[in-house]
Amino acid sequence: MDKSPDAFRTISEVAEDLDLPQHVLRFWETRFNQIKPMKRGGGRRYYRPQDVELIKGIRHMLYDQGYTIKGVQKLLRENGNHFLVAIGNGDMAAVEAISQRRQADAVPLTPAAQPRAADDEMLVGEPKVKPSRRFFGLGKTEEEGPVQPGTSKLSRDNRALLQEALFDLLECKRLLDQVR
Repeated sequence: MDKSPDAFRTISEVAEDLDLPQHVLRFWETRFNQIKPMKRGGGRRYYRPQDVELIKGIRHMLYDQGYTIKGVQKLLRENGNHFLVAIGNGDMAAVEAISQRRQADAVPLTPAAQPRAADDEMLVGEPKVKPSRRFFGLGKTEEEGPVQPGTSKLSRDNRALLQEALFDLLECKRLLDQVR
C-alpha cells in the first residue's frame, strides 16, 4: 500500500527513495539544522514531506552539482530552504524568482564599497570586515603612505585578519602534508 504524499516517512523510506544510506541522512542532520525529522520513542525518525524535499535539494547540490557541505550551508543561509527545495524539484522558475527577489532586497553599496575603475587593483571575494574599513593599508591616501617595516601601525582588525590567514595557510600545509 502506497502512502499519501503528505504522509511522514521513515528514515529507511527516505533513504530508499533518494538512494542514500541511512547514516548519511543522520550525518546531514548534524550539518544542516534545517533538517529536523520528528523523533518518536526509541529515537525513530519520521520525516515530513518538506524535510524530504529539502534533503532532495541538498543531495542534488552535493552529489550532482559538486558543492561542498559548507557551500550548501552558505546557499541555505543566503537563499533559504525554499531555494534548495526548488532546485531539488527542478523548478527553475521558482529558483529564478527567489534569486531575483534576493537581488531586489540587496542593500545598495556605500560609496566606499562601489566598484573601482578597471585600472585599480581588484580584490576577489568578500571582506569579513566592513567595506568602509581599510585593509592592510589599501585605500590610504598618498600622504599616509604604506606601513613601514619595523613599525607597529597595523590595526587590531588587520592583525586579526593576518592571524586568520596564517591559520588558514597552516591548515592547508597540514592537509598537503597528509596527502604526501
